[in-house]
Amino acid sequence: MTIALQYSHITVNDVDEALVFYREALGLEVRNDVASGEFRWVTLGSAAQPGVEIVLSEPHAGRSQADGDALQELLTKGVLPMIVFRTDDLEATFERARVSGAEVLQEPIDQPWGPRDCAFRDPSGNMVRIQQESKA
Repeated sequence: MTIALQYSHITVNDVDEALVFYREALGLEVRNDVASGEFRWVTLGSAAQPGVEIVLSEPHAGRSQADGDALQELLTKGVLPMIVFRTDDLEATFERARVSGAEVLQEPIDQPWGPRDCAFRDPSGNMVRIQQESKA
């Protein structure tokens, strides 16, 4: 038996605005763009991991009004779980995201627990961390 991650969801206020960040600033490619009524889900991925995708959707997409409202409140507070990406060139990835206008939370630094990383907020306020691949 095998098991592998296929999708990870990121809740955003505006799918189009988030799409610009994840596609242009981070270099992910759009894999799917599915409309359902007034909502849509967009999946993106990296050529380095063809079987893994992130899914961008708004808080009320596919949820009850109450659940969507609760998720919107958490998104507004900036307390939804962060997403962490891995890169082989942290400095170049950081610069690409920085010049895109993304809010820089932390410039690249060596962390005491091992990785070299940096952090941004996406346009909806989600924390996005980027770590340098280990050289070992």
